[in-house]
Amino acid sequence: MTVLINVFVGLHIIGIASLLGGFLTQMKAMGAGTARFVPAMLHGALTMLVTGVLLVGFREMDGNSLNHVKIGVKLAVLFVILALVYVKRDEERVDKAVFGAVGGLTVINIFIAVLWH
Repeated sequence: MTVLINVFVGLHIIGIASLLGGFLTQMKAMGAGTARFVPAMLHGALTMLVTGVLLVGFREMDGNSLNHVKIGVKLAVLFVILALVYVKRDEERVDKAVFGAVGGLTVINIFIAVLWH
């Protein structure tokens, strides 16, 4: 079970890297007002959702204790990210505030994962 959990942690990290990487590649465009949500951002967020839910299940099956409040907060933040990216995915230009909010929420989600024990 440990190997399976570690594989899905790696996939979860790949998802966050895709979401954050997509955001970072559009930062210059955000300054110019031409930023858009690239497909990597949506796919990364969906990967995070699927792998995160599976990780909770795997860890519960393995008998580990989990902080369900932390998981709930991370899930709520991810739902906001997913909603924004999904709704605006086909727009040629995304408002700076919306685009910045996705980047900020992504970073907040990372810090929640790392710092909240």
